[in-house]
Amino acid sequence: MIWNKKQIPLLILTSVFLFSFQADQHFSKILAAFHDGKSDYVMVAAHRASHKMYVENSVLAIRHAIEIGVDIIELDVKVTKDSVVVLNHDGKIDRTTNGTGDPEKYTWAELQQFRLEMPDGTLTNEKLATFEEALLLAKGKALIDIDIKTGNLKPVVDVIKKTGTQNQVFFFDNDYDALKEVLTMLPEAILMPRAYSYEMADSALRVFAPEVVHIDESFYAPELTHLLKKKDARIWINALGDQDELIRSGKSEEALAILLKNGANIIQTDEPERLIEILKGKGLRKL
Repeated sequence: MIWNKKQIPLLILTSVFLFSFQADQHFSKILAAFHDGKSDYVMVAAHRASHKMYVENSVLAIRHAIEIGVDIIELDVKVTKDSVVVLNHDGKIDRTTNGTGDPEKYTWAELQQFRLEMPDGTLTNEKLATFEEALLLAKGKALIDIDIKTGNLKPVVDVIKKTGTQNQVFFFDNDYDALKEVLTMLPEAILMPRAYSYEMADSALRVFAPEVVHIDESFYAPELTHLLKKKDARIWINALGDQDELIRSGKSEEALAILLKNGANIIQTDEPERLIEILKGKGLRKL
């Protein structure tokens, strides 16, 4: 078929519309799966975004996580002196930038003088990402797990409201008072309390009725997962460390046997691309 010049713009617009529609449909399925604690779909969370080739918590790491199809991007939030929410894991910026000190002691303008560094010391052209940038990048594409690394929560909530991303972000903490504070500002907030025992998980369910509970391998047992799934909560477990190392060394069967043995259905990993492919091969990524 030969297209004339008048038809080409219409063809481009139609293609863009169809791509956008398909992306929206896919993300709607991701959200539905997230809210279904009994779902067999195993969700993959990229720890500090996809940071094998990029600096953790950076715009490029977030963009790559979206491109490879992660369901959840875990990000760490801090708040500057002038209430700009930025992404940084540590108490200081020393490890990931060419600057030093606590990012919460700087203004946003002052932080602009620093650039992000790769683990090997290579200086990049990137600067600290803002939380707003991250949410706008991920909007309609991936869930965001907010690892609370600040005591100043109002600016964090304000950015979520500003970007209209309330339905795709959730707050993670082992400090239940911090999670309660979030609810005072954002009653519809989705929470992921961390538990360190069966009793603590039971308490989290009673206090928050959460969509998801973060557990540890130390008490990962059938009675725990039965409790959580009975309350329709998803079960988050980390592959960070030993299990990720097994995946990297080609022992994925051994890693999955440990991670999935009692029904956990969200896995946080530093190897999201590899894990997604492994889970697809097992038929555990069908929506």
